[in-house]
Amino acid sequence: MNNPTYYNVHNKFKLNGFNLNKDDLCRVAYSFIKEGEEFEKPLGDFLLDWFDSKDYIEMQTSGTTGLPKTMKISKDAMVNSALATGDFFELEPGNRALQCLPVKYVAGKMMFVRAMILGLDLEFVAPSSNPLENVEGDFDFVAMVPMQAQHSIRELTRVKKLIIGGAKISDSLEKQLLKLKTCCYETFGMTETITHIAAKRIGEKAFTVLPNVTISCDENNCLLIHAPRISDEIIHTNDIVESVNENQFVFVGRQDNVINSGGIKLFPEIIEEKLSGKLEQNYFITSKSDKELGEKIVLVIEGEKYSVPETVFENLDKYEKPKEILFIKKFKLNSNGKLIRKETLEI
Repeated sequence: MNNPTYYNVHNKFKLNGFNLNKDDLCRVAYSFIKEGEEFEKPLGDFLLDWFDSKDYIEMQTSGTTGLPKTMKISKDAMVNSALATGDFFELEPGNRALQCLPVKYVAGKMMFVRAMILGLDLEFVAPSSNPLENVEGDFDFVAMVPMQAQHSIRELTRVKKLIIGGAKISDSLEKQLLKLKTCCYETFGMTETITHIAAKRIGEKAFTVLPNVTISCDENNCLLIHAPRISDEIIHTNDIVESVNENQFVFVGRQDNVINSGGIKLFPEIIEEKLSGKLEQNYFITSKSDKELGEKIVLVIEGEKYSVPETVFENLDKYEKPKEILFIKKFKLNSNGKLIRKETLEI
C-alpha cells in the first residue's frame, strides 16, 4: 500500500492464519464481543472503534506515574507510529508477529495497528507469563513485558526480533538475553507517545529514537520529544536524561522520584542499578522525611524480614547508602509487571 490509512487493511495482513479485510475484521469483532474468550473481547471493542467514523481512539494510561486517565489518540498518529516502528525494525509484509499483550493498553492495541498497516501475519494469543509455550513456529517480531521475556528464555530462540517494554529490564534478565541470537531491544515510551518512540539493543546504554522523532531537554534535563507525525505539540516528560545528540539519549531517572538528601539530589534508579545482582529479592529505593537530611534513603525489599549484609552496599556512595530497610510481603504491580511505588508503600 502506497498511502496507508486507518480505514484500509494491508492485503498481506493475517490474523491467526486467516487473510482478513476490513469487513472480515468487523465480523470477527462482533464475534469476539459476543462469544469470545475474556482476552478477545477487548480486541473486539478496539476493532469496532478503529473502523468507526471517529478519527481518534480513547485510551487509558497505565497509572504507574499518576492516576490512570483517558486520552484521545489520533488514528493517523497511530498509523504513523506503526510505520516508524516498521522502518526502525525493518519489518516487511508477510513477517510473522506474535501479539501476547493485553489489548486494554496502548502496547497491545499498537501490535494490531502495526499488523494491519504493515501487512504482518499476526498470531493472537492470551496474555500469559510464557506466551510462546502453546504456539508453534518461528516469529520475526514479538513484543513482551520483562516478566514474559524472563519466563520465555528457552523459547526465544524462535524469535528474530524481540522488543521489551512496560517495565525496567533487570540485570539478570539482560545477562540471559545477551546470550541469545535473538535481536533483543528495550523500548522507551508511554501512552502519550503512542507506545515506544525510542529503542536500544540490550547491552547498549543509549536509546535511539524512531524515524521522524527528535529530542531535546528542558532546564531540568527532562526529556522533550519532538514527534510531529504523532503529536502537534512537543511532549514534555518527567524523565531525566543525558542527551547524546538529537537522536540519542541515556535514561537517568524520573524527576518525581528524585530524592533530596542533605541538599544532594539522588536518583533511585541509579542506586537500584548499583544494587543490581546484589539482592535475590525484588527491591526498590525510596525515601522518608528526616529532620536532619530532609529526606533519607530507604531500601524496600519484597518478602520476609532478614538481616541484609553490609557487602550489599559496597558499590554505593556515602549519600546513597540506605538509612533504613523496609520489608513488604508483596509488591503492587500493574498488568505489565511494572512496580507501582506509591501503592506499594501504602501497603
